[in-house]
Amino acid sequence: MVDDVKHRFRSLSAVTSPRRGKTGGRVEDLTAFESYWASTAPDGDIPRRSQIDPRGIEAVLSNAFVAERIAPGMARLRIAGMHLSDVMGMEVRAMPLSCLIAPGDRDRFAEALVELFDRPAKLRVTLEAEGGLGRPALTGQMLLLPLRSDLGDISRALGCLVTQGPIGRTPRRFRITSLEVSAVLAQGGPKPVVMHPSERPYLRVVK
Repeated sequence: MVDDVKHRFRSLSAVTSPRRGKTGGRVEDLTAFESYWASTAPDGDIPRRSQIDPRGIEAVLSNAFVAERIAPGMARLRIAGMHLSDVMGMEVRAMPLSCLIAPGDRDRFAEALVELFDRPAKLRVTLEAEGGLGRPALTGQMLLLPLRSDLGDISRALGCLVTQGPIGRTPRRFRITSLEVSAVLAQGGPKPVVMHPSERPYLRVVK
């Protein structure tokens, strides 16, 4: 089943991939992407990775990806649409998800990934690419949604990266301009949201 999902994801992604220099999806598509994720688990629980059918997100498949938690605050790209490779100028499968993030913001991103898997929570990240020679203005948004593995633990994430503007010279990495964390009610009841004094103010929690 998992191999079949990977095959369909890669095949459809190759067909629908945008070419370098063109826009990479629309921010509005993220709403439909999240709605599909929610619809795969009608009981309100966190969906399993095996419940995700690539045909359900075909409109943004080249922007979509599946990441696996490998350590607290770290995730690796297991499956990635062609747009992510276009942005980086290389194959990104098996690379850390943080490869898309500018080094100065990776600690902040790691803190958000802990929230994603442990709380669990949805993440919406507003991005701005670092500029320079041959690198025109490029902005984007990334949506990350928790998934259960086939064993039932929340160790996967379904994501989508949309960008606005020409890609230009690669690789392009993004600074985080805003980051929104929204708690998800997993099966068994809600988890309490606890704000610690050391928690940074730029992690905005939305109940």
